[in-house]
Amino acid sequence: MGRWSRPTASRWRPRGRWRRRGWRREITKLAVTSVKVLDQNEALDFYVNKLGLEVGQDIKQGPFRWLTVRVPGAPGIEIFLVERRPPVHDEATAAQLRELITKGAMGSLVFHTDDARGLYETLKARGVTDFTQEPTEHFYGIDMGVRDPFGNAIRILQPAKVAHEATA
Repeated sequence: MGRWSRPTASRWRPRGRWRRRGWRREITKLAVTSVKVLDQNEALDFYVNKLGLEVGQDIKQGPFRWLTVRVPGAPGIEIFLVERRPPVHDEATAAQLRELITKGAMGSLVFHTDDARGLYETLKARGVTDFTQEPTEHFYGIDMGVRDPFGNAIRILQPAKVAHEATA
């Protein structure tokens, strides 16, 4: 059977020496997620100059461009601004994907902030106009919605402060 056995349908478990050492293979963190865009330069302008993110990586290899942005001062997770076109997809598939992107059906992001109302005013001053919801108070915090120039939904949440219970 080898060093891997399958005791249940939902989990693989190591056998033999791997189990004795307590060694496990696990995912440790999310490094990159992606947002589909129609134009990487326009996306870069929006996400950096309007939302206030910073460039993570900008690498060109032939016609392919690896372009990521991230929250300033938080290098843990980057957002790949991926343009669906050849050579990644054939032209027919790329055209179908572009149509779905413009309908807002291909992705969304959720960011946290310490001041949703203040950020709303800042975004308006930077020229963001496509708000789907002004800052609104909910039991979980204050949240607002905006769309990028391609139709992708973006939610920005100011989480509610949680009262801590006193312990005796």
